[in-house]
Amino acid sequence: MTEAVAVPVTSLPGGVEMPMIGFGTWQLRGRAGRQAVHTALAAGYRHIDTATMYGNEAEVGHALAESGLDRSSVFLTTKLPSGRVGHERGTLAASLRALGTDYVDLWLVHWPPAGRKLCQVWREFLVLRDEGRTRAIGVSNYSLAQLDRLAEATGVTPAVNQIPWSPARYDPAMLAGHAERGVALEGYSPLKGANLANPVLTGIATAHGVTPAQVVLRWHLDHGITVIPKSSHPDRIAANIDVLGFKLTPDQVTRIDALSRR
Repeated sequence: MTEAVAVPVTSLPGGVEMPMIGFGTWQLRGRAGRQAVHTALAAGYRHIDTATMYGNEAEVGHALAESGLDRSSVFLTTKLPSGRVGHERGTLAASLRALGTDYVDLWLVHWPPAGRKLCQVWREFLVLRDEGRTRAIGVSNYSLAQLDRLAEATGVTPAVNQIPWSPARYDPAMLAGHAERGVALEGYSPLKGANLANPVLTGIATAHGVTPAQVVLRWHLDHGITVIPKSSHPDRIAANIDVLGFKLTPDQVTRIDALSRR
């Protein structure tokens, strides 16, 4: 098994450190999914992102067990689906069984539930965190106003908000709003939302001797955003974590920011 890549980390409450490059597993199921996770771990990833809704927690668990890595060396994230609101404890217990672990490092509410359930779910997340079933808790696809509702109701702000993020979705107000609240912004679908043929990206890639996809991932890191690219191709899996050997200039970051469709 390859040594872990020395990826920068984001510090979450409770002394939890989240590697800023993770491996996304949406749509990676069965033998191919298991192999993709194994390939990612072999390439040096130590942050794996899954969800109950993905139906692949068992594959992730098997790949982790087969890797021979210590459980404590891999940051595991899973998520509570909308249809399991009100069944948080049982859902997390099932996730832990599938993953073959006693705890996850981060548990997210996958989508914001409506009405009073928004805060009810968060209160149950707090209980399960305090029981040690998850080291940190957060949300996914939440607005800043919804983050504030949770903080006002419980006094505890989510550690993480996982949202779609890419150059086309760049929003400085959203980025600043998370920083002001002390919430780590984690971006998903970083490459799906990027036009990798854009001359800005190809030009910057040529200047650094890398690919446009690597430029996009490096751009996330230079903004302090954790990113979870997904691929089933071994060469792309390796390339997506190989973004620490260069850094964008402030001008290059600004030019990529300007690709936003705001």
